[in-house]
Amino acid sequence: MKDKKSFWQGALCGALAILLVAVLAACGLKEKASGNGEAVASTTEKKIAELKELIDQKFLGEVDEKELEEGIYKGYISGLNDPYSVYYDEEETKALYESTEGEYSGIGAVLSQNMDTGVITLVQIYKDSPAMKAGLQDNDILYKVEGKEVTGEDLTEVVSEIKGEKGTDVELTVLRGEDSEEITVAVTRDKIQAQTVEYKMLDDNIGYIAVSEFDVVTYDQYAEALEDLKEQGMNGLIVDLRNNPGGSLTTVCDMLDLMLPEGLIVYTEDKDGNRSEMKSDEEHQFNQPLAVLVNGNSASASEIYSGAIQDYGIGKIVGTQTYGKGVVQQIFDLDDGTCVKLTIAEYFTPNGRNINGKGITPDVEVEYERDDNNPDADNQLDCAIEVIQSEQ
Repeated sequence: MKDKKSFWQGALCGALAILLVAVLAACGLKEKASGNGEAVASTTEKKIAELKELIDQKFLGEVDEKELEEGIYKGYISGLNDPYSVYYDEEETKALYESTEGEYSGIGAVLSQNMDTGVITLVQIYKDSPAMKAGLQDNDILYKVEGKEVTGEDLTEVVSEIKGEKGTDVELTVLRGEDSEEITVAVTRDKIQAQTVEYKMLDDNIGYIAVSEFDVVTYDQYAEALEDLKEQGMNGLIVDLRNNPGGSLTTVCDMLDLMLPEGLIVYTEDKDGNRSEMKSDEEHQFNQPLAVLVNGNSASASEIYSGAIQDYGIGKIVGTQTYGKGVVQQIFDLDDGTCVKLTIAEYFTPNGRNINGKGITPDVEVEYERDDNNPDADNQLDCAIEVIQSEQ
């Protein structure tokens, strides 16, 4: 028993040390790690051994050693006190990569989390999705997943819990309306191809494109919508980024390349001040009246899009102050089916604005006002239409 116990402790601490070196090396700090790595590993190994002994002697309940090991890695990254830096186990890593591709097995809903309160909201339910069939609605507050409260939990992990094998059920509890009515439904997962873009032609030949997130599939959907609206005779465009939490930096830059003149789209700076620039070419640019709708849930890539449009002066930003997420994350593969996502840089709009914690201030500020007598009414969209009409 003693030998087995020593082996477990050594293996566990060795795994931690490997993780530390892998993370540091991924960030370009391998040489620095060699100086203090042994001291850190020794201190950590001793403390874990003490904790392991206490668990063996005192803990009431079953012990899952794999969960303990994963807990070490998660805890280490959470010690950064950065809401955007997260360690993912094998299952979570698989779900993370699926989500960035825009195809996955899930329920067909877009979730957004308030950074201050931790409240998670279903901001968009896909048409004909399992979520819609189960009766879930836009703006439902996600309260529980499989009976477990999720407010304040990492959003990516919550999404991973909701996704799963096609044909299986997941139980969700939501709070609805001003009275926070509690509703519990079982949603049957299915194969979902994220419809990240919806579009239509409004009156006066004003095109409307709503982008729910920036995934790998989004560029093609956006380009197709833009081209179709042009063929229909569009003479003004509204791009709706309300409740869009962001996504791929590459995707949003490719989309902006269809809109901007030749020049800088966005640039990033890492901890050492190294600058990386993303630019548009002269092949495409949008020359019609343009308005971009945003709100407090428009974050990250949505702010890159609206910030670039605003800096170039080719469109008006309409709505309310955006979220203010001006930092970039990168996913590092740890070569064992797991990964870690770390905040590695800040991004800046073409004019050099850092909007982290601040957000984008609209050119035309208008709060959303719900009309109980007409749920389809949208005063923010009406305002954007007026902006386009004034410039046609």
